[in-house]
Amino acid sequence: MDFQYTEEKLNSLDKETLIHLFLSQQEQLKNIDHTLQLVLEQVADLKRHRFGRSSERHEVTDGQISFMETDGQIVFFNEPEAVAAEDSGEDLEAVPHRRPKKKQGKREEDLEGLPVVVVEHSLTPEELAARFGKDGFKQLPDEVYRRYSFTPAKVGVEEHHVKVYAGKKTDEIVRAPHPEGLLKGSLVSPSLEAAIMNAKYVNAMPLYRQEKEFERYGLHISRQNMANWTIQCADRYLAILYDYLHEKMYGYHVLQADETPVLVNKDGRPAGSKSYMWVYRTGMMYTECQIILYEYQRTRNASHPREFLRDFSGICVTDGYQVYHTVESEREDLKIAGCWSHARRRFDEAVKALPKEKQRDSRAYLALSMIQAIYREEKQLKDLPVQERQNRRQLSVRPLVEAYFTWVRENIPRVPQKSKTWEGFNYSLNQEKYLKVFLEDGEVPMDNNAAEQSIRGFCIGKKNWVMIDTVAGASSSAIIYSIAETAKANNLKPYDYFEYLLTEIPKHLDDTDRSFLEGLLPWAPGLPANCRKPGKTEAK
Repeated sequence: MDFQYTEEKLNSLDKETLIHLFLSQQEQLKNIDHTLQLVLEQVADLKRHRFGRSSERHEVTDGQISFMETDGQIVFFNEPEAVAAEDSGEDLEAVPHRRPKKKQGKREEDLEGLPVVVVEHSLTPEELAARFGKDGFKQLPDEVYRRYSFTPAKVGVEEHHVKVYAGKKTDEIVRAPHPEGLLKGSLVSPSLEAAIMNAKYVNAMPLYRQEKEFERYGLHISRQNMANWTIQCADRYLAILYDYLHEKMYGYHVLQADETPVLVNKDGRPAGSKSYMWVYRTGMMYTECQIILYEYQRTRNASHPREFLRDFSGICVTDGYQVYHTVESEREDLKIAGCWSHARRRFDEAVKALPKEKQRDSRAYLALSMIQAIYREEKQLKDLPVQERQNRRQLSVRPLVEAYFTWVRENIPRVPQKSKTWEGFNYSLNQEKYLKVFLEDGEVPMDNNAAEQSIRGFCIGKKNWVMIDTVAGASSSAIIYSIAETAKANNLKPYDYFEYLLTEIPKHLDDTDRSFLEGLLPWAPGLPANCRKPGKTEAK
């Protein structure tokens, strides 16, 4: 039973005991308040995750922080200036949202490259005579109106009649050249399998929905057949290109990596056990010849990036997950770079957990503003050559980064431990070494957003089909997602590219080398024009 003091008992206590009692109660109230604040923050954050918007956009006024440019030199804030800005209570208005001006010539740009079917509308001679009579008429330039046209999918049967010849005096039998089937004894064709892959791995349509859609076209294909076709085509044909792209990836200086959980139904473990889909991509600074590769693994341990990056030498940008640092510590030719987007994410959560009227007075809000100032300065350098970008980073970005870390060290003792703001400060300090890597190399981006965007298609699909049935399905899914995402990154149409690959690769299975794959790469100049998105020029 909790002991309670009565007025009589308190009157009987001496002064020293009362002081001790008061101080202990004061400390308990402080701890209770601290715990309550953390709980309220967590509740607000959970509520935001469930009902709020997912955007991490942070609106501040330019010049809100004491980052100024004077006579071409960056003058950055010191600690007293930062605290003064924080404690002033000044209501700083957000930048008003401005509707972007409509781009001139956008309609022509949208229509460029699309096939045009001319439909003429004219009057008959009788109608013209009735309208103009004996005075006659003259024809003016046509008025031209444009409308999009759309042709729904059509399903049919392609029946191949192969001519067979035999000698009259010999037993020799000769058949006319003809394409071999993708899978022996199967009705599947490159166009049909490409449609199945495109629907599931690009448009996130599960196989059971495709089964119903095909039924509406009068085609009865079970989801089991579609799953078997897809797994076999991925393993037999697309895996050849996947392995070739993996080798090509080692020729880049900067890669980016991320991973996301996935459930695999029949993997020999208890139901609900997490597996992981890893993604590796070439650095976002390489705007041409991009490669994005998925890899399925049952766990999230260091052995997987250790094996995948075994022959890679350079810099890998990650979200701060420890296994990458473990692999880095084992090698001298691999360096890990950190992600500023993850550094700001804790502060974004902290700000959104606060009442709106208190957000701008918080340290988390100021931290967000400081990181945004770094992003704003970095954005000015995106179109510069690599070496010039690196030089300019030293002059204009590094002072802002160093000032940010100085401010974080000064302020981390001033916020409650385990709060979102404290977690943001702690993350920044623990990742400081990695967050500064981009300053030393002009090819390294300052965040890992490109890798997160590359895995987004998989995450969207995962919400529709929830889990993968088998390990074989998960492995083939990794291959197909890799080809689809790489195609999209290089401005290709995934369906046409899938169909082209499934038509061409089977012709070369008996080749002793893989040089033919050069002509199948997403940036190959000889790639059919129909594989490229309209209006996009070929990669150089």
